[in-house]
Amino acid sequence: MLPAGVDPRTPVLVGAGQVVHRGKEPGLPGPAELAAEALRLAGADSGTGDRLLRAADLVAAVSPVSKPYEDLGALAAAELGATPARTLQSVRFGGDAPVKLLGRVAQAVADGKAEVALLTGAEAVAAGIAAARTGTTPSWPDEPAGAVPDEVVGTDRGPNSEMENAAGLWGPVYFYALMETALRARLGLTEEAHLARIGALWSRFSEIAAGNPFAWQPERHSVADLIVPTPSNRLVATPYPKLLTANLTVNQGAGLIVCSAAAADAAGVPHDRWVFLHGAATATDEWFVSERADLAGSPAIAAAGGAALRSAGVGIDEVAHIDLYSCFPIAVQVAAEALGLALDDPARPLTLTGGLTFAGGPGNNYTTHSLAALVQVLRAHPGDFGLATALGWYITKHGAAVLSTRPPAARFRAEEPEVPAARRATAPGYTGRATVESYTVAYRRGSGPDRADEPEAVVISALNPAGARILVRASDAETVAAFTDGDPLGAGVEIAAADRLTLLTERTVR
Repeated sequence: MLPAGVDPRTPVLVGAGQVVHRGKEPGLPGPAELAAEALRLAGADSGTGDRLLRAADLVAAVSPVSKPYEDLGALAAAELGATPARTLQSVRFGGDAPVKLLGRVAQAVADGKAEVALLTGAEAVAAGIAAARTGTTPSWPDEPAGAVPDEVVGTDRGPNSEMENAAGLWGPVYFYALMETALRARLGLTEEAHLARIGALWSRFSEIAAGNPFAWQPERHSVADLIVPTPSNRLVATPYPKLLTANLTVNQGAGLIVCSAAAADAAGVPHDRWVFLHGAATATDEWFVSERADLAGSPAIAAAGGAALRSAGVGIDEVAHIDLYSCFPIAVQVAAEALGLALDDPARPLTLTGGLTFAGGPGNNYTTHSLAALVQVLRAHPGDFGLATALGWYITKHGAAVLSTRPPAARFRAEEPEVPAARRATAPGYTGRATVESYTVAYRRGSGPDRADEPEAVVISALNPAGARILVRASDAETVAAFTDGDPLGAGVEIAAADRLTLLTERTVR
């Protein structure tokens, strides 16, 4: 019998499974095997075994990176003996996908277009690297020719503007490092103070990971372990050494079972296994980082988080359990600021898993793991609310989901709130006076006897007198030394070209 007041079409999460295959374990499972195994564990978690798995009429999959399957959901379904009427897959890139897909399948359930839906994703980057090193070919299944899902979910496009490409901002670590220093400038902190701040944040995350049985690296790290460069913690792009960045070299999978309350009841899922999705929202910031008004802000995460909380009918202070997307420290700090969360509240840590450095960063699929963790935490704390966020590209695409064992007061509706315009003009090709807004020094692996890291270039974001943003990538020794040995935040510069500038004044936060 349905709980009192619960509409039969209410979407409910009834099963959550996670799997981690560390390098010391035998075999080289691929994303299809890991995704299917995670769903088997979700079936066991629901108390129904494979009953709901085989009954699934909708399967949604997060697009994998380690083997670019076009329709991972169909492969996982075949492995489980399911014959879904429809499959969905997210666009090729974007860690916002788990919340985007969760909202989509929950909406299908609420609208009567599906009774039982599966959501899964997995990555096997570590297995792929291990196979390459030994010259073996992993026996990962291939798709039939022409395999495609019934729907591709999400929005994607090239992530970089021409000016960003010219400045060498070709990967996440460089963008996030640039945004991190922009936040430091706004906070008025010295390099040492800011490193201590983000090192302490990541140290707290590592403590959570140490207690997470599904973490890739369940080990505690001190602040010094994290912020002091060593041969095993090399500098990548200031202020980030390796242990302050996401770890994509993992083998992990996660799966969720979402069904109507009627289907859950008919399958005999105990009510104490039910977790309701109260709100799910997605939003997108200004696409190109260099065109954002504030390099260290996100109107979109504020909009998505606010919409999800409003759907749930709660404020952020009423949410007891939090998992913020945590590829780099700046992502956590920006989200915490936007949502009104303290960074260091011991009663309410900002991760349930340990984050993408320690728990693992399985491509686009991290937030499926955080949602699975949230389901377990909420079952252990009946009546509490929990929030998980998701993020794609460079603090670009966002998702937020609010869950609780309490039945929702209103019918579910996935939200896509409007984001206030927050755009800054850019001035590619500008020459003349400007002010240093932010910077990051990019490092390459050392080649000498001591293998010391070597700075190769500095990427500088500067504002001209009209407030337009210019990116400069300088690799001459004098300029690189000025930004490695000093801290010219707020300093005046004379830009001569896209790869050349002169420092005019010293104005630092020291």
